[in-house]
Amino acid sequence: MTSLAFELTLILRARLTLAALLLLLALSALAVWSGLHEVERQHQAIARVQPLGEQDVASVARRYPHSPDGGQPAYYTFYTTWDAPSDAAFMAIGLRDVAPYVLRVRALGLQAQLYEGETFNPELALAGRFDYAFVLIYLAPLFVIALLHDLVSGERQSGRLRLLLSLPGGARLWRRRVGLRAGLVFACLGLPLLLAAPVAGMPAAGLALALSVSAAYLAFWTGLCLLVGTRGWQSVTNATALMGSWAVLTLVLPALANVALTRAIPVHQGVDLMLAQRQAVHGAWEIPREDTMRRFLAGHPEWQGTAPLPAGFHYKWYFAFHQLGDESVAAQVRDYRAGLMARQAWTGRLGWILPGVGAQAILHRLADTDLPAQLAYQDRIADFHREIRTFYYGYLFNDRPFGQADYAKRPVFAPRVPEPAPPWGGVAAMAVLSLAVLGLGLARLRRLRLLARG
Repeated sequence: MTSLAFELTLILRARLTLAALLLLLALSALAVWSGLHEVERQHQAIARVQPLGEQDVASVARRYPHSPDGGQPAYYTFYTTWDAPSDAAFMAIGLRDVAPYVLRVRALGLQAQLYEGETFNPELALAGRFDYAFVLIYLAPLFVIALLHDLVSGERQSGRLRLLLSLPGGARLWRRRVGLRAGLVFACLGLPLLLAAPVAGMPAAGLALALSVSAAYLAFWTGLCLLVGTRGWQSVTNATALMGSWAVLTLVLPALANVALTRAIPVHQGVDLMLAQRQAVHGAWEIPREDTMRRFLAGHPEWQGTAPLPAGFHYKWYFAFHQLGDESVAAQVRDYRAGLMARQAWTGRLGWILPGVGAQAILHRLADTDLPAQLAYQDRIADFHREIRTFYYGYLFNDRPFGQADYAKRPVFAPRVPEPAPPWGGVAAMAVLSLAVLGLGLARLRRLRLLARG
């Protein structure tokens, strides 16, 4: 303990080292605070839109207190859906920064409503949200490099390396130095997360796994710094090589892999589905009504024995061709979602060899802010939209009057329950990779006596 306290004193007396640790602590705290603030803002937005939705319904009820077939209430009534952030969302905002977490839908075609809001500024979305995941993946390795790149070369250039290696327990000295520096970096990262987790209500198991992933990621970079720092190069050369490795592993290779995935698994944008559905809906105005109803009733025989279509406009024909518009793009929707999930699967496999990609994928899954979470929200909207259609179809196809009391019978949206099951395969792969690189680095560190003789 005395030796450890002495090493800690040496670190704290080095102004640049102390400044780097304090800067990392400040960045980590700021990132966690930013995540908590964003999550609270989303909670407030969700709480604000729910009473506004009820006010809209009350306005429709005043305007159409009695409808002969429920057509006007079905057309004008909007239903608010929402996807509340999980208790761990503050550490990795993920797709919640660009994908809608509140969506108002009505009984018309669903696909156009799902994707008409899929517009955002790509330049603003490119850098991502400044959250804990961002600090861990992109910034923390720089601080590990700053603290460890000259651990050996600095002693050699000052002429103390041979003396330190000749001391009894010299191997323990280097392990102690490495462990202390890496531990301080981990403490600066994990302390704000540890303090914020109870405030956000994050489960203890999720917090433990997030800290474990952070430790494994730092272990990878610690091992890489040892592999480079024990090669006998100058400190500047070590720093240059490690900075190049950081750029390649966190920026270049993930970007190239993303381009390769985009070309290997082409996926149209959601807005393409919206346009295809709208074209089918607009084209239905030129098709004879009887043909439209025949197609609809063939696919939905439960409405076969209902009242026939009268002369002139009727809302059941209108809603029928909207549903047919959704069904016309059903195959494209399946292909779209399958393509997205295929990309997601390959991204997870990429994380087995690129620790930054793996750590980010795990944190986003723990936070329930990744692609599967967004698709699960869309599935919940689709289920609710089916409830809305079924509710109004009972009035439309039976020409049953819709009165004031019927507004209270409307379906009620129940948000999905987050299920952030960790990707244990990715966790295991990342742990094996990190421990392997760290083990190789420590093995190189034990051979410092041979390095000194050289």
